[in-house]
Amino acid sequence: MTRGQDPAPEGSGPGPAKPGEPGGWTGPRLHDVDEQWEVVGDSGYLRGVLVTLRTDQVQMPDGELAKRDVIEHPGAVAIVALDRDDRVLLIRHYRHPAEHLLWEIPAGLRDVAGEDPRATAERELLEEAGYRARDWQELADFFTSPGILTERVRVFVARGLTFVPESERGGNAPQHEEAHLLVRWVPLHQAVRLFLAGDLHNGVTAVGILSAYAVQQGGFAALREEDVLPER
Repeated sequence: MTRGQDPAPEGSGPGPAKPGEPGGWTGPRLHDVDEQWEVVGDSGYLRGVLVTLRTDQVQMPDGELAKRDVIEHPGAVAIVALDRDDRVLLIRHYRHPAEHLLWEIPAGLRDVAGEDPRATAERELLEEAGYRARDWQELADFFTSPGILTERVRVFVARGLTFVPESERGGNAPQHEEAHLLVRWVPLHQAVRLFLAGDLHNGVTAVGILSAYAVQQGGFAALREEDVLPER
């Protein structure tokens, strides 16, 4: 048993799934909670084009101080777009930090102040892939690298898709990396196998595809209807 770890109480492990739940627990609810430990003194900042790096001096519960680097990120949305045959829409995107062409689900930054995450997702699906969707449900909500990065990603399932010709999208022509995207439709179960085989590597796409595959097994009945963890 590691330091700070309580012995597991009887009945607190995974149990039979309850109706509408993908897993199920017999013990108390296991969930993340909002929490902010005190930052002492002034933080140091280094600003980039998209993100800001700051160094905080954080006071631990026992009073000890520790310096922690934080990269401030506006957050993002991603979309698992499924057609009537349960094929998922993937786009090939050049990612300069990774120096790879990666197959991904459509995604984009939450860089419009006050815009609802679903509205951002609708805009990104149209801009990157040229589709509108009739049915939207939230699939996953996670921090991509919480040890250093504030980025939080909302992933949606979009169904009831309609292709929109480029002349009717009302936006600007794609620029930079987005001018070189490739689009493919892949059966959802095959996309899962591609990740397990090591052929796909985008983390947001992994969360989206694996989550969608999991809820697909129950006819998408396990999708939640409201946010659990509040935003700051």
